[in-house]
Amino acid sequence: MALGCRVLSVVEKGFKSQRLFCICSKPSTPNPLLIKLLQVPTSRVKATLDSEDTFALDTSDFSWDALVTASLEKARLVIEWRLGKMLNEKERDYGQYSNLISVCGKIQNIPLAMQVFTSMEAQGIKPTSFIFNSLVSVCLSTGNTATAVSLFEVMERSESYKPNAETYDNFILAFANMRNAYNLHVWYSAKKAAGFSSSLQTFESLISVTVKLRDFDSADRIYKEMLSSGVRPNTLILETLLEGFCMKKSLYDVKEFLNCILDDGWEITVNMVEKAVGFYLEFRYVEEMEELLVTLSKSKQVTEVLVRIHCGIISLYAMLDRLDDVEYSMKRMMEQGMSFKCPDDVEKVICLYFRQAAYDSLELFLEHIKASYYELTRSNYDLLVAGYRRAGLSQRVDSVINEMKSVGFS
Repeated sequence: MALGCRVLSVVEKGFKSQRLFCICSKPSTPNPLLIKLLQVPTSRVKATLDSEDTFALDTSDFSWDALVTASLEKARLVIEWRLGKMLNEKERDYGQYSNLISVCGKIQNIPLAMQVFTSMEAQGIKPTSFIFNSLVSVCLSTGNTATAVSLFEVMERSESYKPNAETYDNFILAFANMRNAYNLHVWYSAKKAAGFSSSLQTFESLISVTVKLRDFDSADRIYKEMLSSGVRPNTLILETLLEGFCMKKSLYDVKEFLNCILDDGWEITVNMVEKAVGFYLEFRYVEEMEELLVTLSKSKQVTEVLVRIHCGIISLYAMLDRLDDVEYSMKRMMEQGMSFKCPDDVEKVICLYFRQAAYDSLELFLEHIKASYYELTRSNYDLLVAGYRRAGLSQRVDSVINEMKSVGFS
């Protein structure tokens, strides 16, 4: 039996038993041929291709994704036309066939992908691992995991198109997207057993899924394996790990991980600080937040990072009804040329002043933040109106309402 027939048999068995779905990326700027294909009726697609300069199909600005998003049927017709032209011209570049197979995955059409594969074989072009990886990717992207595994087994039995690192990565990424931790670890272990090193993307997928599934021990183990293999983590991995430590509610791990990031010269991002501040706020770790501010100030972080720490400290003191500490922290922040960025932080301070009945101090606070170019939001004004009304301060209610009108809030 010819290889194409054997592969077709594998695909047909899996195709019948699997539910399909399509993943298409954001379309890019269309080229003239693409515009025409999108405008003509479906019945005119192949005729349009016959009459146009179809070199545009091979240019980088021809977006298959845009065509797929607009019409699966038109995309199918273009693939069929393109395949026919390649066969007539006796195209020998297996990369061209691989590209068509990939597009077949986007239109959830595995039979057409197999037609491309068998047509290539009929041209006398021997399949490669690259081609098989395209088929595996099509099956995985459309949910045909059983078929993809069968194709992998065909590759294993071959002599000239054995599974390579990309093959394993296709499975790892697919099971990561499915959040299937068991199979994710199976394929990760299989890749290591086959002697292939893991890429940054592989580690990113593994860590992301294990944290989302709250398997923090596995995430930590994989991170250590990544470091020992010489792969440097990216920002997403660091943010995900920190999120995991916060979910784990481990103050020690959060502090140690932030210190490790700084010691190793990696960047502390706004997202990382947001996660850490949220964690400290939840458990009222004000002293630890003060320590973090000192540490980050010494490491010369960007202003946005320091502002978020300052505001987090102020919010926490406000939640704890420590007015003196709130005012000291606000003065410290503003003396460094920083001001509030988040309306929620401002509202926590406003609420504290109302709870303490410190109305004159509240007025001074509002003057200071306005002078530092913070613009009160509608929710800020509404809170002030409600608070002054409860306190029976009608003149201040009227003053706030007038100010709201002057800035465009009716």
